Amino acid sequence: MSTPKTWFVTGASQGLGLTLVKRLLHEGHRVAATSRHQVSLTQAVGTNSAAFLPLQVDLANPASVQQAIEQAISTLGHLDVVVNNAGYGIGGSIEELTDAETRQAFDVNVFGALNVVRAALPHLRAAGAGHIINISSIAAIAGATGWAVYAATKAALSSFSEVLAQDVANFGIRVTVVEPGAFRTNFLTTESLTLPQQPIAAYEAIRTSHAKYLEMNGAQAGDPEKAAAAIMQITTEANPPLHLLLGQDAYQRATHKLEVLGQNFQAWEALTASTQFGG
Repeated sequence: MSTPKTWFVTGASQGLGLTLVKRLLHEGHRVAATSRHQVSLTQAVGTNSAAFLPLQVDLANPASVQQAIEQAISTLGHLDVVVNNAGYGIGGSIEELTDAETRQAFDVNVFGALNVVRAALPHLRAAGAGHIINISSIAAIAGATGWAVYAATKAALSSFSEVLAQDVANFGIRVTVVEPGAFRTNFLTTESLTLPQQPIAAYEAIRTSHAKYLEMNGAQAGDPEKAAAAIMQITTEANPPLHLLLGQDAYQRATHKLEVLGQNFQAWEALTASTQFGG
């Protein structure tokens, strides 16, 4: 077993977050975990251990997040690892999704993580150590038809993680952005997804994409237990990755995207270079 650490995990009442929290507690770590509903979180984890601190938090509210971070530190002593796992899927064309639905997705998937990072960083800087792990998606690298807003939120999470890693490296703080493919959680259930309330008939390709993903529910190749183990492993590495793909499907989508990007850049290299002074 690795040396026990103190973890702060958001979105812990279901899916990968719940799997991670249970495994952490089983292996002797201390965990502060958040959910929108503390009772459901406590019931899902199923323990009254002193090593477990369930917290009801509104991640879109900076004051709520700040209070949770301070309570975690006052109760558990300090923080070693911060995992921004909370998030949800949202499908539909940009035209079909309302402004409110789109902003809500960014509030949870992006600004929620920013609020946690902002609140945790002073403590990690003071300690001169720590590991921030942001759970993004392969959609951040290679988005799929019908998931534009979701891909945009995850791309934002991945992008700010890259620069955050540079900004905090001198403080001894590590950053990893995890980009999973399809894992067998409740992510693809209709209860966990926001889909257009008024779909537009012209977007047949989007309806086909949504149907394909919904039919995948319960048959995803990714094992959440193995994903949790991989996340725990990188916190023990001397040089943890900045990007961690999880799942063979994620690896294939990412490497294909790199090939397509390279071909695109090379095909238009002459026009790109023509914009220089003296060109």
